Amino acid sequence: MKNPEKKRLFQQNTEEKDWLKWGPYLSERQWGTVREDYSAGGDAWNYFPHDHARSRAFRWGEDGIAGISDRYCNMCFSIGLWNGKDPILKERLFGLTGPQGNHGEDVKELYYYLENTPSHSYMKYLYKYSQKEYPYNQLINENLKRHRKELEFELLDTGIFDDSTYFDVSTEYAKGDETDILIQITITNRNSKPAPISLLPQMVMRNHWTFKEISKKPIITQKGTKKEPFVNIDHPYVGNYNLYFQKAEQLFFTENETNKETIYKGKNDHPFKKDLFNNAVCNNDFELATKNKSGTKFAPLYQVILDGGESKTFQLRLTEETLKAPFTDFDSILKKRQKECTQFYDEIAPKATEDQKAILKQAFAGLLWTKQYYNYEIEKWLDGDYKTTAPPKERLYGRNSQWKTLRNHDILSMPDAWEYPWYAAWDSAFHCASFASIDPEFAKDQLLLFTKEWYMSPNGQIPAYEWNFSDVNPPVQAWATLQIYGTDKKITGKPDIKFLKRMFNKLSLNFNWWVNRLDRNDNNVFQGGFLGLDNIGVFDRSHGVPGGGSLDQVDGTAWMAMYSLNMLEISLRIAEHDDSYEDMATKYFGHFVFIAEALNKMDTDKANTWDDVEGFFYDRLTLPDGQSTTIKVRSIAGMLSLAAVLTIKKSVLDKFPKFKASVLWFKKYRKDNLKYEVIQQYEAGGDLLLSLVPKDRMQKLVTALLDEKEFLSEYGIRSLSKIHEEAYQIHIAGVDYSIDYEPAESTVSLFGGNSNWRGPIWMPMNYLFIQALREYQWYDGNDFLFEYPTGSSKLLNLKQVSDELSKRLIYMFEKDEKGNRAINKNYEKYYQDPHFKDLILFYEYFHGENGRGLGASHQTGWTALVANLIEQLEND
Repeated sequence: MKNPEKKRLFQQNTEEKDWLKWGPYLSERQWGTVREDYSAGGDAWNYFPHDHARSRAFRWGEDGIAGISDRYCNMCFSIGLWNGKDPILKERLFGLTGPQGNHGEDVKELYYYLENTPSHSYMKYLYKYSQKEYPYNQLINENLKRHRKELEFELLDTGIFDDSTYFDVSTEYAKGDETDILIQITITNRNSKPAPISLLPQMVMRNHWTFKEISKKPIITQKGTKKEPFVNIDHPYVGNYNLYFQKAEQLFFTENETNKETIYKGKNDHPFKKDLFNNAVCNNDFELATKNKSGTKFAPLYQVILDGGESKTFQLRLTEETLKAPFTDFDSILKKRQKECTQFYDEIAPKATEDQKAILKQAFAGLLWTKQYYNYEIEKWLDGDYKTTAPPKERLYGRNSQWKTLRNHDILSMPDAWEYPWYAAWDSAFHCASFASIDPEFAKDQLLLFTKEWYMSPNGQIPAYEWNFSDVNPPVQAWATLQIYGTDKKITGKPDIKFLKRMFNKLSLNFNWWVNRLDRNDNNVFQGGFLGLDNIGVFDRSHGVPGGGSLDQVDGTAWMAMYSLNMLEISLRIAEHDDSYEDMATKYFGHFVFIAEALNKMDTDKANTWDDVEGFFYDRLTLPDGQSTTIKVRSIAGMLSLAAVLTIKKSVLDKFPKFKASVLWFKKYRKDNLKYEVIQQYEAGGDLLLSLVPKDRMQKLVTALLDEKEFLSEYGIRSLSKIHEEAYQIHIAGVDYSIDYEPAESTVSLFGGNSNWRGPIWMPMNYLFIQALREYQWYDGNDFLFEYPTGSSKLLNLKQVSDELSKRLIYMFEKDEKGNRAINKNYEKYYQDPHFKDLILFYEYFHGENGRGLGASHQTGWTALVANLIEQLEND
């Protein structure tokens, strides 16, 4: 193969080599997570705070800065830094917990994922480390003082990076082979004055021995000569490795064990604890840290003073081999991997602008850097470990106690390696749609995980996210299956029918769970509850309906209609190779017809969700006494009906005469029985368009979607119509509820206030709308035109509209004529700096008016869809 990275992926997929044995699997935050929480009340943030992390051993993983590990997080490498002024060693990223932030939990660091290949043959991570004391207390106290209508107080607001008083710390990894990892750390003083810096490249053995039985405790032992020392690592699970490093001032050894005296005011059995390196460096006392020549945590200590503008490079090599000259070929291998990384990404979108190529490359880099090891076994977690203190009995009936069959022990695509070092089911589905462009096999394996018996509940429910696995995320796995299938087929030229079958069989179970659990009135209108859109409603949908009523949700029903069409399409694709699946196509076609009829209800005087005067779908609230009313909030929840659309070409229909006959029967029977005509624009012998909404309603919805006074922003589709600048209010069961357009951070406390669906732009929903418009275009061609924007008199077909929406989303990340990117709004001064200007963050969501990045700053999972848009525009 001419592309070395693609050759490595081929070797991985054929099991010729295991290039993925090592990767960026070490989380940037293990503290404050649900997995480490053994409290009675489920107070994860306070049970294991950041201040404990340096002294207390983790149970379910490890963390570190710019780190890597083996795939099961047994041997972990990361960097530690000290500027001579901080109160503690910088070993992990700091951030606010949910209660501390005026808009929820938030990382307060400057770091960037610059490069990463799918095999992790080359990776680059940049951390900006201030030369001034890190303002831990200032960040906490200032954000605690601020109310929800104020901006978050960010690290750049503290001024510690003014006058370039910081170091750029670049960490690079290059694989000489699958178990030969070259590590290069380059520290640059960006200030004009000399500044001291201490570097500790740390190797840590995850602590199993404190919590459970292990055949042999791992050990790191000093080897070599006094002039040329190295360490040997012997691990019962991973094997035998050597870590080579350049000459250091000191060699530190300790044990990765809890300092009971510091944490619990108890008594230690020995002084060699997890926080020993922190105490040694910050107190300039190296006696204890250098006393031993072995341990389960090791670091060489480098202390240098860098002149203004000066750089210093440090090299290490972790390998199974025993090498006499470990650094002889180091530079040549590193340069080769750097070049191969550039080649791999240049071939994805060769015609894109240089700025767009940088966006695409960093989007995929972030997606790859946030592949994390995730370990969570609910039954063991609930019971606690017999070698430690038993947890409170309340836990047996608390969070996730109904998910005792759930056992996670895998590499997962995280929404964010700090903010969310856990998975969310629908986030991961969108991640996989992006992963498919660079590593289709990983995308397939990742999606399949959620249908495994140790993930999926026996009743067919897919776990939502670790804060509450029983919550309901939108069922987008079938949609993602088709996205991955199509991308993979385009890349390989081969249809992976086995993958479709494996997903289809398990998703059928999940579909039945939805039908049986979330259609309480058995009328094909779905209640759903939470559905991932956090605070988009006037009340918290995850905690029931005010007054004990029920809520017919447009988005719940639209998700199920979309699910039906996805399963229908998967059935037909499989049926081309196995005709036994043709009957399943008819089954899901029937589901779709009934759902579409139920939502539109054009044949009945009963209350429905469509308001013909206002041209919009609204949720309908029904109280126990039978009274009902529509909740007239114009949001993407009501707009989601557009996303349930499928075109089936005549050439496909002709292959399946039984399915085609079923379509004709449904069309005639429903018409004869005065039922709603859901089979759009189909005549025998032609193409078939299945749409949740008829053409006249679809036209009204798209007109609103493209209206800059409503949903269309300069940077994409808003999640709530701008007409709600004047708050919508409703009185339910004696309580007043309201919602108004909030283009930025949430000012309400629903879901902790750390995300907002009341106005901002969200990449995944925009992507769904764009793909849906392209599907309509596939049927209608140029016969269906819309004003873009609404009221402009400029007519475009839906393919052109989707392209224009894509350009608006991409534009948020691109430099304008002044060199500014919309995502960096409020911090243009810093990002005009030569050492900032090409660094791109992929936020959780974006300001509805100016495109500013909001929420989690490294939500590279579904925001990486911007790379798909760049690729899609080029390939059209």
